[in-house]
Amino acid sequence: MRLLRSTDLALRVLMRLAVAGESTPTTREVAADMDVPYTHAAKVVAELQHQGLVDARRGRGGGLSLSAKGRTASVGAVVRAFEGDGDVVDCEGGASPCPLNSACRLRGALRRAQEAFYASLDPLTVADMVAAPTGPLLLEIGRAS
Repeated sequence: MRLLRSTDLALRVLMRLAVAGESTPTTREVAADMDVPYTHAAKVVAELQHQGLVDARRGRGGGLSLSAKGRTASVGAVVRAFEGDGDVVDCEGGASPCPLNSACRLRGALRRAQEAFYASLDPLTVADMVAAPTGPLLLEIGRAS
């Protein structure tokens, strides 16, 4: 299974903000730290804010911070929110739906594998993801910019 770029970035933004302490980096600063386009980071931050995981303040002295919900958020829940709950493969889509659709056992097996993937991420929180050695490394990345 391969994550969407937006899912990957969402997890990295949450991790970056989890180690920010009292500082409140801007979306532009976070994008620069992660070497991603600002527009892509802004879309991801907007979705994280919509989910209640990130607080954003505009204007002078503004910036981003991780909400209490964001700090304890399940990584599995974040991945589900960004990836959606669709099937791994699109058996019915396109101009030519799969002829095995009504009797296929692969679709169910892939769905179970997808759920096992999410279930393995469910107990992991954003705070868990920034435990040493990751957290200190994230702090260094922010300072190097």
